[in-house]
Amino acid sequence: MGHAADVFPHTQSAPQGKITSAVSKPAPYWEGTAVINGEFKELKITDYKGKYLVFFFYPLDFTFVCPTEIIAFGDRIEEFKSINTEVVACSVDSQFTHLAWINTPRKQGGLGPMKIPLLADLTHQIAKDYGVYLEDQGHTLRFVFINIIPDPAGKLKYFDKQH
Repeated sequence: MGHAADVFPHTQSAPQGKITSAVSKPAPYWEGTAVINGEFKELKITDYKGKYLVFFFYPLDFTFVCPTEIIAFGDRIEEFKSINTEVVACSVDSQFTHLAWINTPRKQGGLGPMKIPLLADLTHQIAKDYGVYLEDQGHTLRFVFINIIPDPAGKLKYFDKQH
């Protein structure tokens, strides 16, 4: 990953399916419990009004690929904040699982201390609203959404599916 500003491309990637129709429309509303600085806190999309928001999904806690991406976002949060941007990660795990993953040292497959919220989507509703939930597998795809919250409509401006 380059600089935080590199996340905001000049063109959109080729969207597909439900997500195609979502780009340039208001982002689906969400709220839920997140782990922030080791504590549970209620969080909602409207908390980010007036800022850019990188909102991304990852399949599950304690998987081998996801920590590198989440850690990279967390380690560079000050760069994002310098361009009026916040970052929120979301999975279908509970806030309790998120906390256990954060409390597990990085050398043992955990995240260690995190500077970005991990949002719990135990009902899978947020993932379904964003079109990234895999019913047959019980978890989400890896997706990154860029919400432009300064826009009064809070429109989705970009998404990227990662493999």
